[in-house]
Amino acid sequence: MKALVIGATGATGKDLVYKLLNDKDYDEVNIFVRKPMNIQHPKLKTHVVDFDKPEEWKDLVKGDVAFSCLGTTLKAAGSKEAQRKVDYNYQYNFAKMAKENNVEDFILVSSYGASPKSKIFYSRMKGELEESIKALHFNKLTIFQPGMLDRKDTERTGEVLGGKIIKFANKFGILTQQKPLPTDILAQAMINSSKIKSYGYSKIKLGSIFGFAEKTNG
Repeated sequence: MKALVIGATGATGKDLVYKLLNDKDYDEVNIFVRKPMNIQHPKLKTHVVDFDKPEEWKDLVKGDVAFSCLGTTLKAAGSKEAQRKVDYNYQYNFAKMAKENNVEDFILVSSYGASPKSKIFYSRMKGELEESIKALHFNKLTIFQPGMLDRKDTERTGEVLGGKIIKFANKFGILTQQKPLPTDILAQAMINSSKIKSYGYSKIKLGSIFGFAEKTNG
């Protein structure tokens, strides 16, 4: 299979790319990035692109499965408008190009609590993205809604603190459904979902992702 990935330089994306490169069912992994990753592999094809000019690389978005795990923080983006451009616009444009190029399987990393009706900006933005991509009518669309992510070497202070609090609570049987999700587990769950022969839309929430990562090709 041929994979297409945006968000490859993020924590989840890096784990996803490494796993795809080592997966015998994938013979080509195409990543779309602003700058090259420090990795070389016979299966890997790196496309350095301008996300603000999707028309320039639209014809490259052709394959069997598209994985979208792009995202930023409000602090890193600098404003809600800038964050929306990355988290909504860039991912929607990628999905739209994939659909127009007849990619049948689209896999999106969203967020716990995502809803277009949410009063929280981030959750509302993620919910709006979900609805917009659903409206493209992929033959198969899988949306993952993880909660707190356990990222390697993260610089997100709030995420580190929140993760420690939840892990501590988990020891006492509290917030067990909210336990941090390691990005490599999320990446494996995404790959497993791509191997399940099905059609239509499905949403994989929070705690279910752990079990989903253990599923084999179906």
